[in-house]
Amino acid sequence: MTEQDLEHILAHTKDLWSGLRGQRIFITGGTGLLGRWLLDSFVYANRKLDLKAGITVLSRDPEAFLRLAPAFGSEPAVNFHKGDVRSFTFPEKEHSFVIHGAAPVSAGPEDPQALFDTIVRGTDRTLEFAARTGCRKFLFISSGAVYGKQPPEMERIPEAYAGGPDPMEPGSAYGEGKRAAELLCSIYHKRQPGLETKIARCFALVGPHFPERTHLAIGNFMRDAGKGGPILVKGDGTALRSYLYAADLAVWLWTILFRARPCRPYNVGSGEPVSILETAKAVASLSAPPLPVTVAQAPAGGAPQRYVPDVSRAELELGLVPRIGLSDAISRTMSFEKGAKLWK
Repeated sequence: MTEQDLEHILAHTKDLWSGLRGQRIFITGGTGLLGRWLLDSFVYANRKLDLKAGITVLSRDPEAFLRLAPAFGSEPAVNFHKGDVRSFTFPEKEHSFVIHGAAPVSAGPEDPQALFDTIVRGTDRTLEFAARTGCRKFLFISSGAVYGKQPPEMERIPEAYAGGPDPMEPGSAYGEGKRAAELLCSIYHKRQPGLETKIARCFALVGPHFPERTHLAIGNFMRDAGKGGPILVKGDGTALRSYLYAADLAVWLWTILFRARPCRPYNVGSGEPVSILETAKAVASLSAPPLPVTVAQAPAGGAPQRYVPDVSRAELELGLVPRIGLSDAISRTMSFEKGAKLWK
């Protein structure tokens, strides 16, 4: 990410960091696509505000990560701890804050049992460490997948919606794993009230690093644009999504960690729906000249499939709103992918 992004994050979190002064954070998933935003923004805030804080990053392969991001190897505030999220040895230093953002990489949809096991056992292990290390605030990065399919008549999914993934479908392993992990967060908090467990349910995101996740339509569209087009919409383009830019995401996650109520989930995303076709056209319009968009299927009719959160709880209780619009988000992401100067 660029310094512009990091300045945006710091500007909207500056009042939150005082409680971290002289403290340590433990993070799982800190070398992943989402975790990199938290790791970079922590290092940036730590320097700018002279927090004298530290962060321990759990990674199965720190050496591989440092080959891609060597600057972290000489960063005194960052320490890497090698291990698997399901079985890692506990670091000796105390950590007042824990962020659990590890997402299964080797265990994917083709192995739903391993996927479910990694999410649940990894969360249990991280919570156990948090309880032992004197952690005060624990952030679990969950997912909108916990709701299952959004009913077509429901414009936006609120946190109170009691739906869920179909337990008879192996493809539900990710969503059911996140649901079970949220339950573990509640159990640990009830058992040990001094451990405040916070839950962030993330929806669709866009930003540097995220286009690599090519199962996301917007990532595919930017990849097509990078190759000179045309941009291909594989379905009929009517499905509705919403996108939160990664710099706003970091603002939301830090705010939830420091200020949210324990065991009260917050949707993290944008409440502004946009169709897949409109998303493709937004990407296409940023090229000069604009690229053609090809839609593979004719509209099937009926209510479009939706995946859009209700984010009014985050706004009313924590003052969180998306500040970077979709067009700007796409532009920043594509500029980064083309080689924009990094802040480091």
